[in-house]
Amino acid sequence: MSVAMVGVVVALTLIFLRVPVAVVMALVGALGFAWCTGSVHAGLAMAAEEVYQTGSSYTLSVIPLFILMGLLIARSGLSDELYAAANALIGHFPGGLAMATIIACGGFSAACGSSLATTATMAKVSVPSMRAYGYKETLATGAVAAGGTLGILIPPSTAFILYGLITEQDISVLFIAGLLPGILGIILYMAAVLFVVVVDPKAGPGARRHSLGEMLAAFKGVAAVLGLFVIVMGGIYAGVFTPTEAAGIGAFLALCLTLFRRRIDLKTLADLLYESAVTSTVIFAIVIGATIFSNFINISGMPGEIVALGDSFGGSPYMVLAVILVFYFFLGMVLESMSMLLLTVPILFPLIQSLAFPGLDPAMVPIWFGVIIVMATEISLITPPVGLNVFVLKTTLPDTSTASIFRGVTPFWCVDILRLAIVIAFPFIATGLPSLLR
Repeated sequence: MSVAMVGVVVALTLIFLRVPVAVVMALVGALGFAWCTGSVHAGLAMAAEEVYQTGSSYTLSVIPLFILMGLLIARSGLSDELYAAANALIGHFPGGLAMATIIACGGFSAACGSSLATTATMAKVSVPSMRAYGYKETLATGAVAAGGTLGILIPPSTAFILYGLITEQDISVLFIAGLLPGILGIILYMAAVLFVVVVDPKAGPGARRHSLGEMLAAFKGVAAVLGLFVIVMGGIYAGVFTPTEAAGIGAFLALCLTLFRRRIDLKTLADLLYESAVTSTVIFAIVIGATIFSNFINISGMPGEIVALGDSFGGSPYMVLAVILVFYFFLGMVLESMSMLLLTVPILFPLIQSLAFPGLDPAMVPIWFGVIIVMATEISLITPPVGLNVFVLKTTLPDTSTASIFRGVTPFWCVDILRLAIVIAFPFIATGLPSLLR
């Protein structure tokens, strides 16, 4: 236990010192494995094997394909069309533009799968419109930063892909498990906007009312991308094709859609392929580091001792879960979301598997826990002082203060905590749809 704890402390220290996460986990994992086995050769051989196995993994090919699909859809103009459709429907209500932003973020997340990309894209689309109608900066930026977090939960989600790979869970089941919590998130975010405008009507005045013809024209623009989402995610849920096959089909259809709309040329396509390759390389490096680190944690005997520590809570699984979430809350204040997920899941997952949650099918506990952990990670994206979405938004809108954005997201992370409590209290929200697939 002491060796593993030293490794975790060293890893966290190096991450806080801004050493790349992939390097930290790979280095600490390989050296720790060598220490536990008493053989430097064994540590290096294990690391080399993980590099080869991860790099040649067919399952991991889903990541670059979904990333490319998201980049192509973003290039097709979906963000503008989603916002226009939501604005035409509810923009004239008090706070309507902020609610339209939340809906558009949810829709864009479903196509893109990236919280950071959703935040950066929707900031350019929706904030100018909200400013034009006199929205307060806190509500305008808070809605975008919070709405962007939906990208980590609504499928296809990179976080679920990584969680599934680490814990050996079915990625398609994780995708469908995140659907209802994601929709609940959109509803609660809209409720948060409503609360803000009730308390301060000047925060979000209503925009102009659109005619029926304008509404129909706006919704016509999103029909093609909605069809793409139905084909990709519907095909996964129906068992027609695997997530990897769905990602390939989605990337191809997104390319066809972008070409049909004449939103791309050869240079732009090359740039998108390059961006997809760079992003995928970073994620692959992090996954390789995480698997090496996980091997060190396993051989150290730490998971077994963590399970024994969990037993000391008097057999209360929800008390153990509460302690984990408090730990995540504080860790999320100083660590970015993906690092937090990959660093902690190998340690905590065996503990959760050992617990018996009353009324919950043991086979569904890993899926339920995956949704809870991804939601906790989602909250960290807007939690001060290291809310990654906040700083992406600040970069996109340099004339807005970071303090204003953090004030703006406060109602949203409050309802995020409420949603987390609801999903814990009513596991069916996360496990109901996956149970139908089993």
